[in-house]
Amino acid sequence: MFLEKFSKKILRYLTMSIIASENSLMSEIEQNRILTSQTMISSLKKEEKVAENLFEVEFKVFSQWGEDGIIQYLISRIEIPNKVFIEFGVSDYLESNTRFLLVNNNWSGLVMDGSESNICKIKQMELYWRYTLQAVQAFITVENIACLLKQSNISGDIGILSVDVDGNDYWVWQAISEEIISPRIVIVEYNSIFGKDRALTVPYSADFQRTQAHYSNLYYGASLRALCLLAKEKGYEFVGSNSAGNNAFFVRSDVVGKLNIVTVEQGYVESRIRESRNQQGQLTFLSGNDRFIAIQNLPIVDVETGLTMVLKDCLA
Repeated sequence: MFLEKFSKKILRYLTMSIIASENSLMSEIEQNRILTSQTMISSLKKEEKVAENLFEVEFKVFSQWGEDGIIQYLISRIEIPNKVFIEFGVSDYLESNTRFLLVNNNWSGLVMDGSESNICKIKQMELYWRYTLQAVQAFITVENIACLLKQSNISGDIGILSVDVDGNDYWVWQAISEEIISPRIVIVEYNSIFGKDRALTVPYSADFQRTQAHYSNLYYGASLRALCLLAKEKGYEFVGSNSAGNNAFFVRSDVVGKLNIVTVEQGYVESRIRESRNQQGQLTFLSGNDRFIAIQNLPIVDVETGLTMVLKDCLA
């Protein structure tokens, strides 16, 4: 009995030591990444030339792709009095568009995700007490977004809104009134499989979930043209996409200044991401037109005409 208790104590001690060592190592790696990025940020601030393409300024610290660099470039060119962000769909916040702003630039903000376990993980992170961050568990819909924003006590002229809800992105952004929040920069995920020629989005459904909507995991979101049209309606200019071809960047017209405004044709990037799955949930690594073929018989809304039709008929 004594040996059994002693063994359990030793095992518990070793487990805690390993976890502490891993956390310390991760913290050191993160600090090194931040220090390295600060050199690039200094270069961005000193560079007077306006980037013709956002690819030129990309770098990754906590973002999934090169969004950290693009955001640092944009905030170095735009005056932002209220350094506050809102980001939807952050998972566990290990990769996100706003985490670097939080820890490097000392911004404050609100993050939301549909998973309760993800929000619990965020609240257990060291950054949650070090910085001013709200983490809210919510499945975001057109019907609840206004209420969620009002409950956060964030309103008016803010720095950044980042929308990545893997489905109703177009409809959610459309539902956000400028009277509630008026972000100077908006980042929205687009689905490059829908092409650049038509303004398309998945039909609105309050309970839309990407994997359940179609097993391929490819049927979600909106085309870049649909988001650009919505941006114009809301008073924003399209300034480009990331090189991965999944995030579009918009700047409010009254603060866009000398930033390079681009057309859909100039800013569209076809994604090379191979995240398709089969009916068993296994990755199938479809690329190019094969991704379109996988979802071609699914319904889609043309936001210019308001008509719902089959995807293959829209892009025939």
